[in-house]
Amino acid sequence: MATRQVLAELVAAYERRTGQAVAIESVGGLDAARRIEDDEVFDIVVLAADAIERLVVTGCVDAASRVAVARSGIAVAVASGATRPDIATEAALRDAILGARSIGYSTGPSGTYLLKLFERWGIAERVAPRLVKAPSGVPVGTLVARGEVALGFQQLSELIHVPGIDVLGELPAAIQSTTTFTAAICTLARQHEAAQALLAFLASPEADSAKLQNGMSPA
Repeated sequence: MATRQVLAELVAAYERRTGQAVAIESVGGLDAARRIEDDEVFDIVVLAADAIERLVVTGCVDAASRVAVARSGIAVAVASGATRPDIATEAALRDAILGARSIGYSTGPSGTYLLKLFERWGIAERVAPRLVKAPSGVPVGTLVARGEVALGFQQLSELIHVPGIDVLGELPAAIQSTTTFTAAICTLARQHEAAQALLAFLASPEADSAKLQNGMSPA
């Protein structure tokens, strides 16, 4: 889901440039990986690099076809108009988390990292009763906008387009975790040449501006 908006824009540009129609189906990363593993037919899959690696191991994607598409860091959001806690330093962010009535996180890489961060800080047990995990495919930002969580964490690219929230910024550099999103051709792909051409475009300099505008950086 972190790549949903940027892929929509890039595919639209690719279709205008080449006349090649491309259909995208955006779902949560866990669901996407499961569907590929269940032999549902897709030409290309785009997931976090570690998820793609698992699909390589199981023979579901062509290892040699992999291209790094974009990188994205984790950001923090509150509801529009809510008090904006200080998150400028690691200590300030830790205090903001300890003071939040509820904390939203995702099923994706950002959520996994966040839970490990809480363990490293020694606060996992203290915050556990206040943690709210967004269902797969549901942006954490929507929970923040609805008031279901006070402080939300997810990839910046997933937060910046959600109405009703204020993005406070990304995690401090000292504790930031950057996810590389990778594309690969599926083993069951039916249009290999077309898939290779699209992957080349997604990784090209022509795609850089769309990535930057959507809270990501070129990989």
